[in-house]
Amino acid sequence: MKPQSLDMITTLIGFDTVSRNSNLELIHHVRDYLAGHGVESHLVSNEEQTKANLFATVGPDVEGGIVLSGHTDVVPVDGQPWDTDPFTVVQKDGRLYGRGTCDMKAFSAIALAMVPDLIKKGLKRPIHFALSYDEEIGCFGAPSMIDRLLTDIAKPSAVIVGEPTSMRPIVAHKGIAALRTTVIGHEAHSSQVQRGVSAVMTAAKLIAFIDGMMAENKAATDPACRFEPPYTTLHVGVVHGGTALNIISRECTFTWDIRSLPGDDWRRYLERFQAYADSLLPAMRAIAPAASISTEILADAPPLQDRGGVAQDLVFGLCGHTHGDVVPYAAEAGQFQERGFSVVLCGPGSIDQAHQPNEYIDVSQVTACEHFLEKLTDQLAS
Repeated sequence: MKPQSLDMITTLIGFDTVSRNSNLELIHHVRDYLAGHGVESHLVSNEEQTKANLFATVGPDVEGGIVLSGHTDVVPVDGQPWDTDPFTVVQKDGRLYGRGTCDMKAFSAIALAMVPDLIKKGLKRPIHFALSYDEEIGCFGAPSMIDRLLTDIAKPSAVIVGEPTSMRPIVAHKGIAALRTTVIGHEAHSSQVQRGVSAVMTAAKLIAFIDGMMAENKAATDPACRFEPPYTTLHVGVVHGGTALNIISRECTFTWDIRSLPGDDWRRYLERFQAYADSLLPAMRAIAPAASISTEILADAPPLQDRGGVAQDLVFGLCGHTHGDVVPYAAEAGQFQERGFSVVLCGPGSIDQAHQPNEYIDVSQVTACEHFLEKLTDQLAS
């Protein structure tokens, strides 16, 4: 592992960019770092001006460059039993510990640390850095940056998204839709259930229906499917409802996600869910005419489909692989592909360590990523 890689990893981990926070301090640091090497950055902010994407080009403004994409946000550490400060890199036993070391600041840090060498090499085709915000909560940041990449830079030949893949090429990932359902019932004393409409009990029926749809998918699994698990999953992660044991609950809200296989339209599950919800309303409204069930879409990130292409050929060659793998999580790769880019995932670290207390990346993975990017830039300089 090169000292400059460690320094940059340490610096980026030091910024607390949990998704609920601003990422501007990190973005401004990267902008100033690049400016110090004569590289101009372009920021694409959210509406509130509290977060920003950054893209920048090292090398000539010509077609055929490579986009290195990574998200700057990390997941929370709240309630996790960390042994060290999550936002201070600790090197121990061949590992670097810290929130984001694996998912996924190390990839961007290693690439950024190479900027002085990239400039010295005299690239004939460019490297485009693309750093986004709010990937962890729904891939919200990348689309506005992708819009700008389509208009503001010479057409790249490939996009490499540096998610933690243990430096294996990943050619497909699942999509994700995040939803929030709110049930409004009618309060009454719990001894008089005939006078109330329990939002919590209704939500329980809806949650059971969601689980039933996933059970159907599991039972109908295609043995040839390469994903693990090999079916579209539906999961309820948070439930809030009720005020007291002896009050029939007026309101209950739950958030859920659908992680869809490529080619499986997640909206068909929402349509079935909505039809079931509608079937519950007549009995609810017979007691409380204002009773309701509503669902809003919080996020919708498409899957990455295995379509071959320049990105796969490039990364297969750099990694010495003849085929790629698939992963069940979602990333901005599907959004790039949807806009016409050739995309593959490949980055250091294992997803097994992502989102965990004492998150870490093996130093050997940092070194492997360094070698990978060196080989890539050698190609771009030849």
